[in-house]
Amino acid sequence: MTAVIKAERLGTNVRTRRSLFGGVAGFAACASFGGPLSALARPHHHAGHAKAAAAGASAAPAAPVGTPANTPIGPFDTVARWAYIVDFDTGAVLLDKAADERMAPSSLTKMMTAYIVFGMLATGRLRLDQALPVSEKAWRTQGSKMFVPLGESVAVQDLIQGMVIQSGNDACVVLAEGIAGSEERFVAMMNEEAPKIGLNNSHFMNVTGLPAEGHYMSAHDVATVAMHLIRDFPQYYHFFGETEFLFNKIKQGNRNVLVDKGLADGLKTGHTDAGGFGLCASSNRNGNRVIVVINGTASSNERAHEGERLMAWAFANFESATLFRKGQVVDHAPVWMGERKAVPLVAGADIVMTMPVGWQQRSHIAVDYASPVIAPVVAGQSCGAIVISAPGMADIRVALQAGASVAKLGLVGRAMARLGHGPAN
Repeated sequence: MTAVIKAERLGTNVRTRRSLFGGVAGFAACASFGGPLSALARPHHHAGHAKAAAAGASAAPAAPVGTPANTPIGPFDTVARWAYIVDFDTGAVLLDKAADERMAPSSLTKMMTAYIVFGMLATGRLRLDQALPVSEKAWRTQGSKMFVPLGESVAVQDLIQGMVIQSGNDACVVLAEGIAGSEERFVAMMNEEAPKIGLNNSHFMNVTGLPAEGHYMSAHDVATVAMHLIRDFPQYYHFFGETEFLFNKIKQGNRNVLVDKGLADGLKTGHTDAGGFGLCASSNRNGNRVIVVINGTASSNERAHEGERLMAWAFANFESATLFRKGQVVDHAPVWMGERKAVPLVAGADIVMTMPVGWQQRSHIAVDYASPVIAPVVAGQSCGAIVISAPGMADIRVALQAGASVAKLGLVGRAMARLGHGPAN
């Protein structure tokens, strides 16, 4: 394969363009961890940061009558008024339709209620076998119920199952009162925790999602709560995936049809007149996990169909790949006035990217760094970026680090270097 090398001296820096490979052959070499990547070295002061973007597409299934959502592979119709799909491991946004607008979350609210409950369990301030009393307020709470008995006590584990499987509003109130003393104080805990976990368009007025002025979330925030539930409390996530629950001689199935059909392993549905029919579902297939959020569909059937369709679309059109392992040498950058002529550039962590299916055929990898690197160099310091590009997509940049320290030459060494007698590698 022919290499094209260009160099342009700009003061003390050199702009170097080195194109060695791209496309299928290049990515095969990348996967085998052998040889350098094509390189683009140019003067600049700092490395760029990662951008969630990608391009290329496989054919989309027939779309319903709706309006388009934004995706990395072009517009995609969905009947949902609000929609958001994100890759769990990489955070890549696969689909976005009004995802940062405020909406009535309905019972998707209960995911945040569960997050607070799980936090209490994880810190030992609450136990699964602990019994909490049922107040008249909890017993009288309207909407979906697990049918808690007035004046009796119910185990926390049963209340959690009633909340996430049966969507019991009464269970939520019992948990809130048992933990915080009142629903109002528990709601204050929810609102205090929300910005800490990255919720930017959410405010809670109750623990159930029943209609209330000033109670809202965004589809993006719903997905963020889902990511935190899975990542922060894996020991409790299984509750969302249970298909049925029997309590007080009443058996109710999980309202999330995707869970019931085995197409998702958990999370929640919701419905109010203001929010329409909504769903948050997550699934892990072949090591890739995605989270799908939709809201504002017209019926439970439409919600189920659209949730299933979007989940299938996400897995069919995107894949995650490990481009480099932590510590892997990606390239070598020249060093100015250092005891070594070059420093290895390494990945500071595993670099895993979510890209459209077939991205290898259309993409190109380069490294972008200031040339030369000025000594002294400290191992671990930022030294440029890996740049992943493809037609029609914004560049994705991931920071590189110096893989070794290089000391600055002494006075005599610097003088020798200026005379062209620098150190050998």
